[in-house]
Amino acid sequence: MVLIKNGLVVDPANGIKRQADVLVKDGKIEWISGEDVKEVKDNTCDVIDATGCTVAPGLVDVHVHFRDPGFTHKEDIETGARAALKGGFTSVVLMANTKPAVDNEQTLRYVLEKGRKTDLKVYTCATVTKGMAGKELTDMETLQKEGASGFTDDGIPIMDAGLMEQAMEKVAALEVPISLHEENPEYITNNGVNSGKASAHFGIGGSPREAEISLIRRDLQTALKTGAILNVQHISTKEGVELVRQAKKRAAELGMSNIHAEATPHHFSLTEDAVIRHGTLAKMNPPLREEADRQAVIEGLQDGTIDIIATDHAPHSAEEKKKPLTEAPSGIIGLETALSLGITNLVNKGCLSMEALICAMSSNPAAMYGLPAGTLSEGAAADIVIFDAAATQTVGNFVSKSSNSPFTGQVLNGVVKYTLVNGKIVYKNQSF
Repeated sequence: MVLIKNGLVVDPANGIKRQADVLVKDGKIEWISGEDVKEVKDNTCDVIDATGCTVAPGLVDVHVHFRDPGFTHKEDIETGARAALKGGFTSVVLMANTKPAVDNEQTLRYVLEKGRKTDLKVYTCATVTKGMAGKELTDMETLQKEGASGFTDDGIPIMDAGLMEQAMEKVAALEVPISLHEENPEYITNNGVNSGKASAHFGIGGSPREAEISLIRRDLQTALKTGAILNVQHISTKEGVELVRQAKKRAAELGMSNIHAEATPHHFSLTEDAVIRHGTLAKMNPPLREEADRQAVIEGLQDGTIDIIATDHAPHSAEEKKKPLTEAPSGIIGLETALSLGITNLVNKGCLSMEALICAMSSNPAAMYGLPAGTLSEGAAADIVIFDAAATQTVGNFVSKSSNSPFTGQVLNGVVKYTLVNGKIVYKNQSF
């Protein structure tokens, strides 16, 4: 047994925010103390003193890249799992753009089996199309039966509108999410950099906001038509946020709740100025945009238009990121900084309550994917993060295999002290 004492328990799924003790027994939540304070003898279990800390459901990230198989020089499932646990995450959903892609049963089994050997709960999407070529749908029914939690061609937009509608009809029948990278390449001259101030600075074409807006508009319409559970990934534009807002309203009128959207910590924390400052370390798809877009993303989180915070953890080697801006790959790592960025840039600035932050980083993503996570309900798996929201850390010393982050050297609030998975302490004060 594990007894967590004296912490501020925050469990949005059950409307709990109070000082309380939590008892973990046989890998599950046994109880949370209430007004009728429950007691247990300390000598009968391991005791964690959570004084001054928040005790919350383990974080859930539904958009990560562990690069395994095929690109394990950047990250692999073991190192990615350690980065997640250090960041307070207990469950992750992997993207399918590996090599080979997760478009077949063999690769799917490889990923899931390797994930089971870690202390992290590892789920994965399969691809929407074979080889992510956007031409032919995968055997979604079989892949779901084999364990795929959803479907995505993340990284490569699906341009065939008819094929997209077929895909959404399939996932609607299967009742699993389809997560989409919304950037029309026909608009893009150079990806990863906003078409505007940043692209002008580097003398390149960049990626205009219309690339995102056009596909978000198309796919929201299709989701409303088919009833598919749609997750608009890493939204970056104010227009995109508004489109999602209106689509959610329309879905509610139709008696549906199938529209979801993600915000990344970098899109609510940074603008295109970061690319000018940090170069390739701030190059990502979709790109960092203008201050008005950043504010719109925050407003979307505030009113529930954006209901999920996901990292898009995208490791790349130092050698790859040292290439010229137009040649270097897009993406940054995010698992080890996400919670701190949420506390520093959202909670501490009065943009979100701690409950809302935990909801967007735990219970909401778990609910969208139907994962057994995101709650401290009695009898639920004891997946728990304990963090000190007031403590500070200097970003760096990553346990990820890669270190491509524009936040390196920044001082942020929020330090994960413990991560528990199925009641087992898998991370404690910088050690595993």
